[in-house]
Amino acid sequence: MIIQRKRQNALVMLDFFKSFIDIKNIFNINILKCYKAVFKIIELKKNYGFFIVSFVLLFYFASLIIFLFISYANYKKEIKNIIWALKFNEIPINNNQNIKKPMIINKNMNFRKKKKINLNQSNKSKIKNNSKIILLNFEANSIKNIDKIKIEKADKKNLSAKKILKKKDFEINSLNYKEALKLDHRNYCQYYCYLLKYNHPISFSFASYNDYNIKIIKKFLFFFSFCSDFTINALFFTDETIHKIYQDKGKFNFLYQIPQTLYSTLIAKFIDTLIKNLALSQDIIINLKQEKKSFEKKHKKLLRSLNIKFILFFILAFVILIFFWYYITCFCGIYINS
Repeated sequence: MIIQRKRQNALVMLDFFKSFIDIKNIFNINILKCYKAVFKIIELKKNYGFFIVSFVLLFYFASLIIFLFISYANYKKEIKNIIWALKFNEIPINNNQNIKKPMIINKNMNFRKKKKINLNQSNKSKIKNNSKIILLNFEANSIKNIDKIKIEKADKKNLSAKKILKKKDFEINSLNYKEALKLDHRNYCQYYCYLLKYNHPISFSFASYNDYNIKIIKKFLFFFSFCSDFTINALFFTDETIHKIYQDKGKFNFLYQIPQTLYSTLIAKFIDTLIKNLALSQDIIINLKQEKKSFEKKHKKLLRSLNIKFILFFILAFVILIFFWYYITCFCGIYINS
């Protein structure tokens, strides 16, 4: 009896380890051959997976159009504003700079005159001198007013540059301890709300979060990750797993589901990180804000890298979504009662 139990335990362990290696029984790839039975109008009307992923595909095209005609142009303007603010900070601003001092003119100026001058000539010279004094005073006042306007404009530009370069929450989190003591004045509740906004997928995608990512892409990523989880989990439901669920009467068999759970988690994480690295661009902007020289060169390189990233993102997302759409349509069409 003891030997039989040991043999049974050994067989169970062998089956358990084989479940990690036997990829044919893990992935339900054979379902892709069933397109003839699935892609019919009568069958598609009952196929909820087809409608779900089709909606995400339509949202993909809508987000692509909004990105090309609205979002990317606004994003370029934001980058230009950051570069302008960085350049403006390089220029030393002095309130006394470029202020011309007005000439101090005494009204009682005495000009040397010759002894023999007629009274009419002296009166004319006095009128001319008075008119010159008035003109010079007027010019001095106008110069003062112009300088005041220039100083006010410089102050406004300085304030706008400070607003543009002001560190946001995600930048403050990466500061050193000494810098954080000076700049980070948030309490525990504010910091916790920030973590919820940034890490929760719904709030990160749809809440008004002020970061350097494009909003329409963030919204699309939410639906893309939903389709990714949906498809990858469905990829590991074979005939055997569904039969095993029927045998266990709906109970969750943890040991049997470990390979499926592990592989699905790793694949979903890989796709998610790959797509997010191409779609999200705030790390590049933060690196630009930390630069101190050669802004024009950095600006050109940044735009090139962003163009390449966004092109790769939309191409790769479209290819993966087409696969998701095809697989989910086949899966939900075949296992319609499950």
